[in-house]
Amino acid sequence: MKYYNNILQTIGNTPLVKIHTMCKEVDALVLSKIETVNPGNSVKDRMALQMIDDAEADGRLKPGGTIIEGTSGNTGMGLALVALLRGYKLICVLSDKQSKEKMDILRAVGAEVHVCPTNVAPDDPRSYYSVSKTLADTTPNSWYVNQYDNPSNTKAHYLTTGPEIWEQTEGKITHFVVGVGTGGTISGVGKYLKEKNPNIKIWGIDTYGSVFKKYHETGIFDENEIYPYITEGIGEDILPKNVDFSVIDKFEKVTDKDAAVYQRKLAKEEGIFVGNSAGSAIKGILQLKEELTKDDVVVVLFHDHGSRYVGKMFNDDWMRERGFLDEEKTSAVDLIKDHAGKHLVTVTEENPVSQALLLMNQYGISQIPVVEGNKCVGSLSDNHLFAKLLDNSELKELPIKHVMEAPLPEVDGKASIEEVSKLFSNGATAVVVNYDGDKKHIITYQDVIRAIA
Repeated sequence: MKYYNNILQTIGNTPLVKIHTMCKEVDALVLSKIETVNPGNSVKDRMALQMIDDAEADGRLKPGGTIIEGTSGNTGMGLALVALLRGYKLICVLSDKQSKEKMDILRAVGAEVHVCPTNVAPDDPRSYYSVSKTLADTTPNSWYVNQYDNPSNTKAHYLTTGPEIWEQTEGKITHFVVGVGTGGTISGVGKYLKEKNPNIKIWGIDTYGSVFKKYHETGIFDENEIYPYITEGIGEDILPKNVDFSVIDKFEKVTDKDAAVYQRKLAKEEGIFVGNSAGSAIKGILQLKEELTKDDVVVVLFHDHGSRYVGKMFNDDWMRERGFLDEEKTSAVDLIKDHAGKHLVTVTEENPVSQALLLMNQYGISQIPVVEGNKCVGSLSDNHLFAKLLDNSELKELPIKHVMEAPLPEVDGKASIEEVSKLFSNGATAVVVNYDGDKKHIITYQDVIRAIA
């Protein structure tokens, strides 16, 4: 009989699958390394096993101990599988930008999950880096994995992923492409492949808001490069020790929108249901296609499974809210699809100015229509109110009719985007659209920008 003794023995030996439709304009042969067939559905199973093996061997991880790690979810899943089989407790620390599916999966396999804010500095005590270290310092008999700086991360890919790719391509690989986060995959695979053939190009895929590309090109760690981004699993605001820049030939940045759109394309056009970083990786190849020839063999690694993103990138409403869903918008009513279901905030002439200020703060809006029945009779903007209140703060208690501006321009729902844009060009701060009988809503600058972006 042929069977495995435990689930950990199924890690690795993942297949290469040719990309057809999406790379039809790329001269090279593009092969995807499908890491989703690992038992934890991601490439991180490889290094999770290696890191625990090495920690057990040198005594850092002791019987009955607690494993602690900051993770985007995939490493946590790999660690959870090993911890389950070997009798360890696992505490995972995630940032709040990670999908709910990742958090639920970790809890389902017995991990204790802590969620930290994304938009804080790495050394902030609330960051998931800091919380992970604090938990490790205060938990008895614990081991802090630290996948970013743990050399076993790179070692796992040097020993397994790199040799697999070399053997599967019969040494014909010319380019290896992968999203870069902790750096273990690109560094381990890159080191192995470069030792086999130093002419092989290693391309790292980065995201906007991450420091990798500029640091690789200039040696400068530029904090101005750092800002919040949506793409999961790649990019960093630190320089992990596992990122070996010497084996990387190039970094290419891909936008959040393209990462999400091309992730969905992989599912719809190739039947490959993979994660967010896979969208970045395949789009990165398309952006660099002019550097490839018909003799090239490109291997792109897809990190994880699409099931971890069904509430985000594979959810039309989530995509639409961020302007990521490419829908043709031709009329005024199309511009408000993202928020048509939300209540239109209005005030009356007799409401106090303080009520308008309260609503602006509560809903984060900068202009409000003033209505009488279903008719717009005026408007208020934050800039106008600010100027008035600077002159006389007592205006807050007066009725709105004493400070309101002219009504916002109105258009029919069938009006073209060009008509709406012309109103903004002529000085309008917002436009009211009338649709479905007596319904009204506001079109903002942002609505128009999203439609033409």
